[in-house]
Amino acid sequence: AVVSSLGTGVTFGTLFISMQIYEFKWSPYLSSGKRKFVAEYALPCSVLVMSFVGTYLMSSVKLESFTDETYEMSPVYEPFDYTPMKYGGCSADSHVDKRAASTDTDSEPCQAIGLAAFIASVGLGFIVSMLFFVEANVAASMVNNPHNKLKKGTAYHLDLLTTAIINIVLSVFGMPWMHACLPTSPMHVHGLADVEEKVELGYVKEIIVRVRETRVTTLVANLLVLVSLFALVPKPLEYIPIPALYGVLLFIAISSLSDFQLWERVLLMLTEQNLYPPIHYIRKVPQKAVHTFTALQLLQLAVLCGLSFSGIPYLKMLFPFIIIGLIPIRKFLIPKAINEDHLEALDGAH
Repeated sequence: AVVSSLGTGVTFGTLFISMQIYEFKWSPYLSSGKRKFVAEYALPCSVLVMSFVGTYLMSSVKLESFTDETYEMSPVYEPFDYTPMKYGGCSADSHVDKRAASTDTDSEPCQAIGLAAFIASVGLGFIVSMLFFVEANVAASMVNNPHNKLKKGTAYHLDLLTTAIINIVLSVFGMPWMHACLPTSPMHVHGLADVEEKVELGYVKEIIVRVRETRVTTLVANLLVLVSLFALVPKPLEYIPIPALYGVLLFIAISSLSDFQLWERVLLMLTEQNLYPPIHYIRKVPQKAVHTFTALQLLQLAVLCGLSFSGIPYLKMLFPFIIIGLIPIRKFLIPKAINEDHLEALDGAH
């Protein structure tokens, strides 16, 4: 109970501190550039503070960390070591087989997989590729939104081709796959943008003036990730509790809500009609149609969340099919409940 309470406190403490620092950019203190600079470091500051609280001030309570046995590979993997590894699997190397025969190990020789297993693996790969395809297109559409005022052209096909080639190489070496990242992709664009605040009918709205379109930030970010593998593992990574990571994920989710029209329309369901903000689709679409469209989307979201959080592994495999299945629902079923012109106005706000 003590561990759970402290873990919850660290999670929401990380969220609270990061939100307070992030909202500092809207305060009247300092200049606009300095406020934005402070807000950009909301996450590192909150993680450092709550890691200090969870690791040192409450050192008597052992919180889960990245160096716990749950997150470690046992035995440690050595790429050039021929010692058989006991993972309940088998060994395909003749040197390993000979060594396993002379030692007390559980290693067994590998045998060729049958046609059924081959077809099953192809099917599972196809499911994952569909998910990557959908995620890449969603991330690209959000990044290339006209509101971001990007000047360089799109490269949807080139992005997918590059991702496919890289993932083929990663698969050969048994490494994790690369895919588009949500919601950090649009957040990255926003971080490179010059933003102005515009007041319209009493509501403050952020408008992107221009975006610094460069590959340098992405290259540096990935190089820092590479450096962190050598500089942060195992220390000081072991001083960062897992609940602090949950707080970071909550912050990313909450801070991204303002960019999603669904959340905007959910708030409209709780707002008096006379106090609606000056959104362009409000002027074109009746209130009933807006709320109906929102309710239908929430229903679809509930189905997706039910699949994602279910404890049945095979049910989670259906997630990409459900995503693909939303397309005919939007194309054929929803227009039966909402006028097509109204749907066009709602979809055009993305």
